[in-house]
Amino acid sequence: MSFKAFKTALACTLSAAMLLGAAACGTTDEATSGSGSSSSSSTTGYDVSGIKKDASIAAMLPDSVTKDGKLTVGMELTYAPAEFLKEDGKTPVGYDVDLSNALGKVFGLDTQIISASFDSIVPSVGSKYDLGITSLTITKERMDAVNFVSYYKAGATWVVKKGNPQKVDTSDLCGKKIAVQTGTVEEEDANKAAKQCKADGKKTIEVLSSKLQTDAATNVVTGKADVFYADSPVAGYAISQTDGQLQALGKDEGSVKQGIAIAKNDDQTTKAVQKAVQKLMDDGTYMKILKHWGVQSGALDKAEINPTDLS
Repeated sequence: MSFKAFKTALACTLSAAMLLGAAACGTTDEATSGSGSSSSSSTTGYDVSGIKKDASIAAMLPDSVTKDGKLTVGMELTYAPAEFLKEDGKTPVGYDVDLSNALGKVFGLDTQIISASFDSIVPSVGSKYDLGITSLTITKERMDAVNFVSYYKAGATWVVKKGNPQKVDTSDLCGKKIAVQTGTVEEEDANKAAKQCKADGKKTIEVLSSKLQTDAATNVVTGKADVFYADSPVAGYAISQTDGQLQALGKDEGSVKQGIAIAKNDDQTTKAVQKAVQKLMDDGTYMKILKHWGVQSGALDKAEINPTDLS
């Protein structure tokens, strides 16, 4: 994606006056089919069209998933390179999109990506969507609401304007404005830091929470925020697309597992997803997808149901 295209995506979040439709910003419950086929775009996904149905794994799915011939997946489509929209503002791409399409192929189902706000996805798994695949960090709190199948690991990165003009120091963020996406682990961390500054009698942190991840990057580029905090693949991609305007601050923090969310009471789908992800890991498709997007450093070799080791 070019810097111009990235700015166009960011502009979706700024104002209705920009004459860009809300649907193009990836915030509404809209469905798109995932064919897994290639195109000539610079944001072409990995071609999964050659993946064959695995009848034994597909048979594990309940009728509630298979009866309409579709695998519906909830995603928040402003989280490049995991899930975002191509320059046309309509077509989902990213490694989570490719993985979703690959899973659909294994199950013999047509994958449909449902665009939604990040914080609405977990509560809607099992009702609006069969799965939630949207860079979801696995936490004990989220596991109270849904089952998870682990498939990736990522750290978190602080991002500032080039040269760090606001002199942000991650060891002392008191008095700074931090941009985060609503419902993320990074938002939780920023709010904890804000409470600690208040308890210590220091200048308060202003946490700017936005429904869209692109808003966090926009807020730093425009100077509304001093720093934004996001998963490392997302932060790295944002930096690469802003033509030198942004830079990472310090090293990535932590490394936590991300997972595919499935309804808590749906053991059949949970086990089927685990088998399907492990198959893709074992046959090399999973790694090819990650390498296609340059994010193979976060690869796992084992898909686990509700892992206890979250780091």
